[in-house]
Amino acid sequence: QVQFVESGGGSVQPGGSLRLSCAVSGSSDLFMGWYRQAPGKQRELVGRISSAGGVTIVVPSVKGRFTITRDNAKNTVYLQMNSLKPENTGVYYCNRADTPSTWGQGAQVTVSV
Repeated sequence: QVQFVESGGGSVQPGGSLRLSCAVSGSSDLFMGWYRQAPGKQRELVGRISSAGGVTIVVPSVKGRFTITRDNAKNTVYLQMNSLKPENTGVYYCNRADTPSTWGQGAQVTVSV
């Protein structure tokens, strides 16, 4: 059974940074995505990373500020978020990027003055 556990969220001021972690269990070498759900908005794909580490950031407003990495030995995927802005506030989830499985709890990210 594939499971995803997000961690590393928190509250930061604009311009701050956070690194979210996603611990994957039950499978390995998945094509993984990071998703977010802002208040009042639908969940959207932020970016994805292949099993070999190829990254695509699909939300234009975070290109150059967010990136995704993975450590296959630890079966963990990361979302590095720099220069955070209030509009980046939301709950961030990881899941497989091809066919999402059951969603985890997500990690709350709050960016405010």
